[in-house]
Amino acid sequence: MNLVISADGNAVQPLRLAQVRSARVVERIFDELLAEDMKLFRRELDAALAPQAAYLSETELEIYRRGKKLRPAMLILSARVVHGDAPLPRKVLMAAASLEMLHVATMIHDDIIDDALVRRGLASVNARRGVNAAILLGDMQFVQAIRTFVDTIEVQSEMELVKLVLDTAFRICAGELDELQTDRKLAPEALRARYYEVIERKTAIMFGLACETGVSLAKARTSDARRIGFYGRRVGRAFQIIDDLLDLLQDEADSGKRRGMDIARRCFTLPIIYAMEELGPNHLLSRVMRGRACSEDELQVCIDAVTRSDAIARAYADARLEAIEALTYLEPFPDNRYRRAMKDIALFTVDRDF
Repeated sequence: MNLVISADGNAVQPLRLAQVRSARVVERIFDELLAEDMKLFRRELDAALAPQAAYLSETELEIYRRGKKLRPAMLILSARVVHGDAPLPRKVLMAAASLEMLHVATMIHDDIIDDALVRRGLASVNARRGVNAAILLGDMQFVQAIRTFVDTIEVQSEMELVKLVLDTAFRICAGELDELQTDRKLAPEALRARYYEVIERKTAIMFGLACETGVSLAKARTSDARRIGFYGRRVGRAFQIIDDLLDLLQDEADSGKRRGMDIARRCFTLPIIYAMEELGPNHLLSRVMRGRACSEDELQVCIDAVTRSDAIARAYADARLEAIEALTYLEPFPDNRYRRAMKDIALFTVDRDF
């Protein structure tokens, strides 16, 4: 990543100003453009959570309160691109609540798989309540997400969306299994191909589902729904690559989780794969990722090796390309403030501060 020298003699990224501007734009989208819609979304989310009241502790409720709510917002924006300023059908907001529950379900299960102790700056569900309870609570979020989504269906043609949601849930699980079963002996180019298969199923497909569902429930053409789904999946890929960069670059105080967890878990993310390729098979990083035991000091050596390599810049460039290509799928839609907001969100995913 190109650096410039600031007046105080320190190296800084010229991208920094873009990050600040992008964050402010997205804040305005939530605080102004979507303020009323997000308030109605939260009402529907509370209603969907109500049947679980006897089982959800303050930990789970706080997880729902926190987070960017990016996926529900993208569903709502997608609907508004074709629906305009008129009040949205309630089923759009219910679908957004369903999507958030599906997302939280995957996070709970992710934390179990990763043995993660922190989520969104809080003790994870498995850390607070144990693995058995966390499994059941994650399952409950999945089931309630589907139940809520089924309640949005009004006409026979929308039944296809139920299958789409179920297919998405299946593929998310398949993506998690694919990641667990990755062969550590694969060459870097094969690991890259595997990485993209995994993030397509784990992350991108959820973003695609959000956008496709929003347009479908707003009664747009099937071709429009498919097209905006491709936009969502590109944004999802960019989002995941940046998340994988943040794992290596962001302090625990900012991210709410320990730095370098992907190396500690031997999770082959794009920046790690690029660094392995650059540093060679005999470097400590490559040997750790292939299965060698790793001390705390050695973990820090691996993190430093990745961040000093060209891997960060290469992975960032790939993420930005995904975001830019996502914008091409928006071009056939009306040039209104909602489409412009979706463009801003695509760029925000790669302009997040790291």
